[in-house]
Amino acid sequence: MGTAEFAYNNKIHSATKVSPFETNYGQNPRMGFEGKRKKKYKAAERFVERMKRIQKKAKAALKKAQKEIKRFTDRKRSKGKEYRVGDLVLLSTKDLK
Repeated sequence: MGTAEFAYNNKIHSATKVSPFETNYGQNPRMGFEGKRKKKYKAAERFVERMKRIQKKAKAALKKAQKEIKRFTDRKRSKGKEYRVGDLVLLSTKDLK
């Protein structure tokens, strides 16, 4: 949208007493320099708090599952052989170029 078209669509019309933009979308566009609203919206605050609770529960469930998987995996895992300096070992050259 060009600057002139934007300016026209954002200007209050004398007959309707609202801008064409507001007529189409129910509100005027943000211009980017309006101050933040000081009024708090309770529904938005409740939504944010609910989302925080859901995320907290999800994190706890994931952490519990991670511990259970580790415990199960560690139960079947055997300790690897420990090598000391001077031990002779065989190495595969299969992946060397």
